[in-house]
Amino acid sequence: MLPLTDKIFSVNDSTFESTALQIFKHQVETVDVYQQFCKSLKRDPARVQSIQDIPFLPIEFFKSYQVIQSGKSAAAVFESSGTTGVIPSRHYVADTSVYERSFEIGFNQFYGPPSDYAILALLPSYLERGNSSLVYMADKLIRISGNNTSGFFLNEFDKLKELLQQLKSKKQKTILLGVTFALLDFAEFCRIDFPELVIMETGGMKGRREEMTRLEIHEKLCAAFGVSKIHSEYGMTELLSQAYSKGEGIFNTPPWMKIFARDIYDPLKFGTEGAGGVNVIDLANIYSCSFIATADIARVNNGTFEILGRMDNAEVRGCNLMVV
Repeated sequence: MLPLTDKIFSVNDSTFESTALQIFKHQVETVDVYQQFCKSLKRDPARVQSIQDIPFLPIEFFKSYQVIQSGKSAAAVFESSGTTGVIPSRHYVADTSVYERSFEIGFNQFYGPPSDYAILALLPSYLERGNSSLVYMADKLIRISGNNTSGFFLNEFDKLKELLQQLKSKKQKTILLGVTFALLDFAEFCRIDFPELVIMETGGMKGRREEMTRLEIHEKLCAAFGVSKIHSEYGMTELLSQAYSKGEGIFNTPPWMKIFARDIYDPLKFGTEGAGGVNVIDLANIYSCSFIATADIARVNNGTFEILGRMDNAEVRGCNLMVV
């Protein structure tokens, strides 16, 4: 029998539910916070026979509790970006190799080997914090790329523009991964016709600029860089997996991650289609909680999803928050 971590990354549509149920039973026995949450709902684990029966832990629990398997210590603690004065979420990650495996396999699935690319990361606010899961991922992908032009940028727009011009002339496949407000700042500074460039925004305005719709943001970025579409990454501190969009804000997930639409008026009811609050199953969260009810709102359709915004009174954080 495959170890559970290996089973996670070999799931497919036919084995996803059985694997999710196995992980649920494991987590309800070993993660104290999740166990107490299920007890408060009077949810008997023995009677959970389908994904529809699984309770989803509200994401706010990551602000107040250490959501980690009993007996495990944290190899890393990732912290959400949040606004000043707001309590951040903290994800206590017992095994960073599971996270690395998740984002490496996921990136390969959607974009191919990182070694094919020059990977440029424009993540000033995340770099300044130093405990960001996004920076951790970008750093590892930059190192895997093996390209001596790959790297992080703060506000060195002159240097970044010159580098992009060089990469264009060399016909080097390039990804510019950036937090949304920084990409917009750079777009106002630099106009370059680089149609082959992959611009990948990670969301996050956080009061840095006037709020804009996703369409307005993408139109500005397309015009500045001469690209036809803007790619997006959907991830958050509390997850160890990412979904990707290659345009129009339509996201796809890797096989071990699924998105469900939660009934806004009945948080214990959710389905596979329609609009509602975002429930995430992230099987890579094996040592914390794989079943999370987020504050995002999405439209789910045939396995893809589109972020529509945030729940009322939900805090604005550094995951993908643009409204349609």
